[in-house]
Amino acid sequence: MGLDIRTPIGLMFSIFGVLLLGYGLATSGSPIYQRSLGANVNLEWGAVLLAFGLVMLWLGRKGGKKA
Repeated sequence: MGLDIRTPIGLMFSIFGVLLLGYGLATSGSPIYQRSLGANVNLEWGAVLLAFGLVMLWLGRKGGKKA
């Protein structure tokens, strides 16, 4: 048929994940993480979003193939 919905969702989450992961890496060791008990929340959730986006992209690619 047409475009699988998992592909644009995966692309969106991957882009947001890369941006958040990059921001987390750029601000590593910054005093802004004192409120979160020293945990780099941006880095952690950026990795989670990127992983989810990549899984969705993989499922969109895999689901589009007819065997």
